[in-house]
Amino acid sequence: RGQAHMALHQIQEALSQVRDLQRIVLQKQLFKGYSGRVRILVGTLALLAAAIMASEYFPRTTTSHIYGWGTVFTIGLLWNYGALFYWAVTKQRSKIQLSPVLDAFPSLFVGGVLTLTAIQIGQTDLLFGIWMCLFGLTCLATRHTFPRSYWTVGIFYITCGTGYLLSANPSFLNPWPMGLVFFVGEWWGGLIFHLSNKAQPAREAPHER
Repeated sequence: RGQAHMALHQIQEALSQVRDLQRIVLQKQLFKGYSGRVRILVGTLALLAAAIMASEYFPRTTTSHIYGWGTVFTIGLLWNYGALFYWAVTKQRSKIQLSPVLDAFPSLFVGGVLTLTAIQIGQTDLLFGIWMCLFGLTCLATRHTFPRSYWTVGIFYITCGTGYLLSANPSFLNPWPMGLVFFVGEWWGGLIFHLSNKAQPAREAPHER
């Protein structure tokens, strides 16, 4: 019985060491190039843009709203990839370590094609739902190299996008659905990134001493 108990203890200890090693490896593989604070800023920008476009002073035309959301997208892109470029330069990251960025491109490309198609055929009322769903797919495509809970952001966007597309009277000239969904989604994702990046050095500190 003593030998069996000792063997069982050794097996449990070995399994525990394997789990710890797996956790360390997964933590090393996490991609930390995206800034949680920037995503929060972009979410706030989307809500602010919705408030501006919903005001009586903003032209209530499809073209004006396309330019408005195009401006938000451009600013968000510059902020996010500007922060990513700064991180890559200061941390001297390799192209392989930046590969998660490339995982997002297929969904973004398809989103761009669908956007142009919807505009050309006059179906702009579907754009918000398309953007939400495609952004959710982008989140899910990159979830393996991001914090574990990040997949919930993708599900949130896809759920909201699906609900919007199936709603009775979606309207591109009502900016609030877009502004509110992206405000919540970007704050949600931004907090996940921020808390993960903040906690990571604390977990690694004992190993560095």
